[in-house]
Amino acid sequence: MIVLGSTGSIGTSALEIAKRYHLKVEALVAGHNLTLLNQQILSFSPKKVVIATQEEATKITPHFKGELYYGNEGIKRVILESQSQLVVNALVGFLGLVPTLWAISSGKKVALANKESLVVGGNFIDTSKIIPIDSEHFGLMYLMNFNPLLRPIRKLYITASGGAFRDLDLSLIPSQKAQEALKHPNWKMGKKITIESATMVNKLFEVLEAYYLFKTKSIEGRVERNSHIHALVEFWDGSVVAHLANANMQLPIAYALAYGLGEDFLKDFFQNFSHTPIIDPLDFSNTPYQLSPIDTKRYPLWDFKKTLLDNPQLGVVLNASSEIAIEAFLQDKITFGKIAYLIESAMDSFSNIAYEDIEEILTINQQVRDFTLKLLENC
Repeated sequence: MIVLGSTGSIGTSALEIAKRYHLKVEALVAGHNLTLLNQQILSFSPKKVVIATQEEATKITPHFKGELYYGNEGIKRVILESQSQLVVNALVGFLGLVPTLWAISSGKKVALANKESLVVGGNFIDTSKIIPIDSEHFGLMYLMNFNPLLRPIRKLYITASGGAFRDLDLSLIPSQKAQEALKHPNWKMGKKITIESATMVNKLFEVLEAYYLFKTKSIEGRVERNSHIHALVEFWDGSVVAHLANANMQLPIAYALAYGLGEDFLKDFFQNFSHTPIIDPLDFSNTPYQLSPIDTKRYPLWDFKKTLLDNPQLGVVLNASSEIAIEAFLQDKITFGKIAYLIESAMDSFSNIAYEDIEEILTINQQVRDFTLKLLENC
């Protein structure tokens, strides 16, 4: 397989699964964390490696005897030229979209952790080639392993932890700074997703992903503080089923790799863990569970859920403005409350966008970024 974003949290988890099940890794794509990348090279002996810039080539371990590539053009060449039929896309942000399209156009399957691919370019992605790694969408797929003609679906539910400010007095939230927003109550993740967990933008992304993956607009969100219930499916017969598991990304990653690698590997995969769980099972004793509506007073951006489902192309606006706002927030240029202001302003100003090809997406993406950067000057 090919692992894009190998030094991030999803990438490292994917490689842990690869090591556990003795999977070959043909190519690794990383950014600037070359210390970890060198360790991965020694562990997996990839044939191809991509790093951000040619200037850092001398930092790659001399034990690497394969081909070294650079930047976006390097990612493209590795995807198109590699023999692997599975690409794990764990890149963060908008830059993950085009590699997803390259992989699909070259006939490969994509184990997708890059939310922005579907959020921004869902119209142009063949979702039959996508295996979601997000725990919520994995949970939905896990629950819907049946004939939908016999049990038609009424509604899908995805859950949220609530983020760093889920218990903070409402009056104090707007003035918070990045160091507080990065204190996720349940786990440690990347900075972008941690902040988008606190703004609830991450859940808006997942709503759009679910829309493209499952072809429905009947999608709701709920806060589940334990991060044990990842998804629920409600059927027209009146029943509801839920997927519960410890919050460990190795579970959805393992299934994504297994299904992406085909039937021969699937047989070995299921035999390997038939007596040893992939992750530690839940302990239900003394664990209270409650599914609460997402409060728009605490999470005002959640009000955009219907707007996004009515016009999913607005995902490009949501993503671009959020990326600019988060970058400014991490640099302490703005406080937490300004993130919502910047995103709301962009969503209102670009409410009537429409695009027909990738080039138009790229243009709109840049226009939204320029608009948000201009607003920042007055924040």
